[in-house]
Amino acid sequence: MTDIPGIILAGGLSRRMGGGDKGLLQLGEKSLIQRVIDKISPQVSSLAININGDSSRFPNYELPIIPDSIKGYLGPLSGILAGMEWAFKNDYKYIATVAADTPFLPDDFINRLYSMVKDQKLNIGIAASRIMNSDNIFRHPTFGIWEVDLKDDLRKGLANDTRKIMSWAKKFKCDYYFFDINNEMTDPFFNINTPDDLEKAKYRLKKGIL
Repeated sequence: MTDIPGIILAGGLSRRMGGGDKGLLQLGEKSLIQRVIDKISPQVSSLAININGDSSRFPNYELPIIPDSIKGYLGPLSGILAGMEWAFKNDYKYIATVAADTPFLPDDFINRLYSMVKDQKLNIGIAASRIMNSDNIFRHPTFGIWEVDLKDDLRKGLANDTRKIMSWAKKFKCDYYFFDINNEMTDPFFNINTPDDLEKAKYRLKKGIL
């Protein structure tokens, strides 16, 4: 376990899934977000859910609910900002963020990222996947470690229409931690954006490709 809090980003519009909350979709006997909670809880000191909209949509998880602090659907950076501001009030120096629709996360990925951030004295650490013996790399900017003191700069960036995570993050000391995988099907950061993705996740679960 690390000494930083985890923030589950659950504020997306889910357009490719037809709207609604992807995190509440069922995968086997659990919702996607419950699978994320189960994966992340042992890795962090505390856990909260970031949402955009009505908090009553997530009544059953007994976790703090952090609404976006800026109105409108501004994307994951808005959720990261909300997490930073919540963490600042609770005297944390860093936060870890994960997406609510990614049920196969590594059991130790936050510890790996946080160790890299501390060792290299970074402001930000981002997860990435790399297919072994190839040049194929998949970057996952919603899965990161973020220094809370960046919150004011991030708020200014959002006010100036910055929406892409890496467009903002590259201004700071930021690096990727690479997780080696055999192929795209075994990527632990596989996220569920479409009905087809959900079927792939069901197949992975059935075959034990976790």
